[in-house]
Amino acid sequence: MDVYRLATLGLAGMRRPLDRLAGRWRPEERASEWALGLRFPREDLSGLDVGARVAFAAARADALWNHGLTIGLTSGARSVAEQQLLFDEAVAQYGSESAARQWVLPPTESLHVQGRALDVRPREGARWLEAHGHRYGLYRTYANEWWHFEHWPQFIGTNSRPAMRPDPRTPAHRL
Repeated sequence: MDVYRLATLGLAGMRRPLDRLAGRWRPEERASEWALGLRFPREDLSGLDVGARVAFAAARADALWNHGLTIGLTSGARSVAEQQLLFDEAVAQYGSESAARQWVLPPTESLHVQGRALDVRPREGARWLEAHGHRYGLYRTYANEWWHFEHWPQFIGTNSRPAMRPDPRTPAHRL
């Protein structure tokens, strides 16, 4: 276990009894969010859809407490302007809208703008989320992006899942 993971788990372990004594709701999740906030200080979960935020908090608390893994958020909710800027930069980098769509969607199609997409780190956390995220409605949806997950709560408890597509430019079912 690396030193960051060990420190995060230790800090969360110190915080959990305080949250329990204070009678706070879901002390394991609160403690892990606090410790993970120290580990990944520039995260911003605030713009995520409420369901996606709750699902992500529960999933990463599970990963931390039961598997000793940390999962950080690299990028979550984005404004229309932020998503458009990313798309425009990708068009400039890759030479066409079609090529850019392999990595970035325009704001009208991106679940980041709806607060339902999450880009996570590190890779071992993403691997765990890919294997266990279905319990929380979190699914990896693009084969070319190991870090990208989307919140699809309608699939929880079913034997179904959103389609794994080669990349973002492949048409998908959208809500």
